[in-house]
Amino acid sequence: MARITDDEILWEDRKHWLWFPFSFTKYSLTEDRLYSQHGFFSTHYDELLLYRVTDICLTRTLGQKLCGTGTVTLTCRGDSQRVVEIRNIKDSVAVKNRMSRMIEEIREARAVVGREFYEDGEEEIPHDDFVL
Repeated sequence: MARITDDEILWEDRKHWLWFPFSFTKYSLTEDRLYSQHGFFSTHYDELLLYRVTDICLTRTLGQKLCGTGTVTLTCRGDSQRVVEIRNIKDSVAVKNRMSRMIEEIREARAVVGREFYEDGEEEIPHDDFVL
């Protein structure tokens, strides 16, 4: 993968076909960002700030289970709602769990709570009202 960051890469993988990582889609994860690279002749680079992730989901079809892969879906907020899929990656359960922990850590470190995660027109819910 072309290095578009000087940050330490904590995880990287390619989109898999069956068991084989034969594709031109690559993913990498640093302490606070997820990068993706798609394409061969024309390459698209995408960067996602982890603190903007509001929901994380793992999907594993029967075929993915047989091949040891899965798809992690991230719902993000910012200027608009966006869904990012990390498709057909190996060890998807471990990757999802790691990303979930990292997202919580980065949000706590940046003290991210507030109106950017709520739809326009909805009232902001104070952080102190959340009791677990």
